[in-house]
Amino acid sequence: MTGSARSRLIAGSLSGLAIMAGTLGGATAVTSPAQAAPATSGRAAPAVVQTGVLSADAALKIADAAMKEAVKQKQRVTVAIVDRSGATRLVLKGDGAGPQTEESARRKAFTAVSFGRTTSELGKGVTGGGVTIADIPGTLFLAGGVPVASGGAPIAGIGVGGAPSGDIDEAIAQAGLKAVADQLR
Repeated sequence: MTGSARSRLIAGSLSGLAIMAGTLGGATAVTSPAQAAPATSGRAAPAVVQTGVLSADAALKIADAAMKEAVKQKQRVTVAIVDRSGATRLVLKGDGAGPQTEESARRKAFTAVSFGRTTSELGKGVTGGGVTIADIPGTLFLAGGVPVASGGAPIAGIGVGGAPSGDIDEAIAQAGLKAVADQLR
């Protein structure tokens, strides 16, 4: 094989990989409808969009503050933090927290970041009968989930499960958020 033929083979293979990556969603990321809108100036929309991510340090601060609030209120809970895509970043299960609290906390955090609102707010809109947003897999519309926002967009979710009332779970999650609120932009 000549050098020119080898170059074409490599370039063709790389082009195929680039097309595959684009087909599989590996090359673009759109996080909001405003970013998805086509460019009006005649220029193409960017292929890469940068979004805020909650740091590991901030997640630890949130979980620590939430757990301290739970201890103060004598509650045995689990705190879960998920990122914007719903992937679990941190789970902290308090002493004596029941086995159901981990899943409950994770689903509340997922719901809060998915909709950018507290799960107590969202739960008010869910009614019985028919298909509702409560039927979306992985969601839980019980109080105790709080979104973490930066620049007006949700970047993470905090979920707390295990207290006898969702209002208590939410107050604990809010205490966690308060620990980093001044650091969010």
